[in-house]
Amino acid sequence: MTELLPPDAAGVARAALLLRGGRLVAFATETVYGLGADATDARAVAAVFAAKDRPRFNPLICHYPDAGAAFADVAADAAARRLAAAFWPGPLTLVLPRRPNCRVAPLAGAGLATLAVRVPAHPLALALLEAAGRPVAAPSANRSGSVSPTNSAHVLDGLGGRIAAVLEGGVCPVGVESTVLDLSGPTPALLRPGGVALEAIEAAIGTVATGSGGPLRGPGMLASHYAPRLPVRLAAEQVGADEALLAFGTPLPGAGALYQLSAAADLREAAANLFAGLRALDASGKTRIAAMKVPMRGLGLAINDRLARAAAPRTAGLA
Repeated sequence: MTELLPPDAAGVARAALLLRGGRLVAFATETVYGLGADATDARAVAAVFAAKDRPRFNPLICHYPDAGAAFADVAADAAARRLAAAFWPGPLTLVLPRRPNCRVAPLAGAGLATLAVRVPAHPLALALLEAAGRPVAAPSANRSGSVSPTNSAHVLDGLGGRIAAVLEGGVCPVGVESTVLDLSGPTPALLRPGGVALEAIEAAIGTVATGSGGPLRGPGMLASHYAPRLPVRLAAEQVGADEALLAFGTPLPGAGALYQLSAAADLREAAANLFAGLRALDASGKTRIAAMKVPMRGLGLAINDRLARAAAPRTAGLA
């Protein structure tokens, strides 16, 4: 039985106690709900992969209460410190070299010499991290490859009975995962667009390489990911009565079901509604989801990334 913990001091204390005991606890961040485990406990980290049916070559993000705690486990260069000062707490994950004395279990980083770290901008998450007193490995709190959760009901729908508790935190305001930036090589590289826009990152540190081909270097890079059960058709310019429409701005006529990301074509509103919209249309009873075009700027880069992965061919064992 999965406990639903209240968003107060008692709920945080109970969640921290469970984490320190090697149990799994889902909690809200500003992006999506994360499935937390004590990152220093290899058995607890392994339980995350088991609960999610997640392939073990797919690294996890480790969450910290502040930059100082994060940089005790990874080696931060000048660019990392500038980005941390500008965007932490916030929806930015940095991939950096592990320090020799890194406390995090190697499994959390999929055995790589690097580790993905961030400081979330959600008061309840920060309170939990402080109370736990250790780094918390926390991928999205859903079954691997499926649509990410932005409220506690989504978490329970996918993981109820498989984890110890969910710390109730309301609806996640950003609604898409963090931006993942690899700083372990000679050139900063965008591995996954997300809640911090690429334009803002480049304003802070200069040009960032894009395109994440090659080996899996960070979380959220699988081709098929964030996927509903229904197939997804991108850049729809017309829609049929057998299709469910994921609308942005003025809806296309003729859809059998509709979910509006943002009637005002506001990218922040659309990002916050994206995963809830995919879940709603997945339950519409239609044969396919048709997604309208979203501009490739700001948070639109993250929205289009998630839609492209949702529409990618499903590969057994990788999603």
